[in-house]
Amino acid sequence: MDGKVKILIVEDEPIIAKDIEYYLQKLGYFIVGTAHDSESALDMLASRQPDLVLLDINIEGTKDGIEIATVINEKYQLPFLFLTSYSDESTLSRAKETRPYGYIVKPFDEKDLKTSVAIALANHNMDHTKKEISKEKLNDMSHSDISDKEYQVIKDIVAGCSSSEIADKNFISINTVKFHLKNIYQKLEVSGKTELLSKVMTL
Repeated sequence: MDGKVKILIVEDEPIIAKDIEYYLQKLGYFIVGTAHDSESALDMLASRQPDLVLLDINIEGTKDGIEIATVINEKYQLPFLFLTSYSDESTLSRAKETRPYGYIVKPFDEKDLKTSVAIALANHNMDHTKKEISKEKLNDMSHSDISDKEYQVIKDIVAGCSSSEIADKNFISINTVKFHLKNIYQKLEVSGKTELLSKVMTL
């Protein structure tokens, strides 16, 4: 799983959800879970720490996909793609307000999925790299000062690098990256990369 992009699928039609899972695993992504209703989706968002969410607009449960998208923007700042067979103006208008990274219109094929996910991840990474992370501000919110090496790892994560890419880029081992990450998580009181990004992007 290390280095793989983690994706959460929110889709209430089991056959479609299974197709998406099969295609994405074939493309090298790691599926952290498949939610068939809004309650499960919100639980998995909190506990599974995905890097990207595929979100059916017309999901079962107390919230629809657009309402879940609002929660994602407010709490997690994750990229998400809408899965939809809807094309009416009012639905699209509501969906646009949540600033999705794209739409996948049903029925779709593997190529549609591959292209949409790749573009969403690339655009999200570009958005992050535009933001310069201040070491001083990081130190203000941490228990003890962030070291220069930890600061570099944080910047690489914000730029969208995987653990293996960080290792290669900085001429260190994966274990060293994991060691730095463990220290970073403790200092900033976060449980993983997704929570780290959420906290850092508020600076």
